[in-house]
Amino acid sequence: MKKDSEGRAPLELTVGEVAQRSGVAVSTLHFYETKGLIRSWRNRGNQRRYPRVVLRRVAVIKVAQKTGIPLADIAEALSVLPHDRPLTARDWQRLSQTWKRQLDARIASLTSLRDHLTGCIGCGCLSMEECPLRNPQDMLGEKGAGPILLEAE
Repeated sequence: MKKDSEGRAPLELTVGEVAQRSGVAVSTLHFYETKGLIRSWRNRGNQRRYPRVVLRRVAVIKVAQKTGIPLADIAEALSVLPHDRPLTARDWQRLSQTWKRQLDARIASLTSLRDHLTGCIGCGCLSMEECPLRNPQDMLGEKGAGPILLEAE
């Protein structure tokens, strides 16, 4: 990254500089921008410019995605934070607490799935009345025919 005449890092970056520094493809940065996760502006030559603080925001997005947080949830969480300053430790604390609860719920769900999987293999989905994964407590039988599974998923 080029430094200014006084040796300081620039306050604004090109899309290529953001991509290089963050390890994220230019197309991904454009996608994040369309989703409102990051913001840029256009200079006189109509080229995108990003505030330097976008690097931390992109890092938070990538960490959240790596843990499996859906992009819509990331966007919602970041929407209340300003784009013109770096995310702080306090911001991260709030974000991570919310995402930790979501991850704990998913871990519990996956653990239950794993624990029932062996029984499911034994069932072979031949007993739709007793399948703990597809039809626990015969809930489908109680609701009747129709697009019941689409409503639940």
